[in-house]
Amino acid sequence: MSGERLTPKKAVIVPGNGAGNVESCLWYGWTRKRLEKVNPKLPVPPTEYARSRYAETHKVYAIILVSAYTSDLGDDNERASGYFNRPWQWEKIKQNCQLIVQFGSTDDPFLPWDEQQAVADGLGADLHKYTDRGHFQNTEFNELVSVVQKILTTST
Repeated sequence: MSGERLTPKKAVIVPGNGAGNVESCLWYGWTRKRLEKVNPKLPVPPTEYARSRYAETHKVYAIILVSAYTSDLGDDNERASGYFNRPWQWEKIKQNCQLIVQFGSTDDPFLPWDEQQAVADGLGADLHKYTDRGHFQNTEFNELVSVVQKILTTST
């Protein structure tokens, strides 16, 4: 077992820090329906992981981040969430994940690009950088589905 890399069976799609019921709005609900056609066990419901920094303390095969950021952005609600009240444990996350994929857009009206880039740099993420996707508020997210399908075919 020494030196052997674990192959966890979980992949986590992080749909955001808040934003209400993500399963019925934005891209997550649409993506979930597409992925259930591929594998009825995917994706894991987001409520299990809301505001938890899950991969800092749990092994997962992959995490997929969308519009990720590192601070409370000076927002009282974000600050009150407690999600940003301690430093990120980038190294632990990298040790607990075999694959980290991040989607971000330079024209995001809510998140400065430097915040998104800091996440990519901290995690060594496979960054899918766009200039025209805003905060990914469309309901369809074909690129994410393609990434998950690729993960499924390479991890089995």
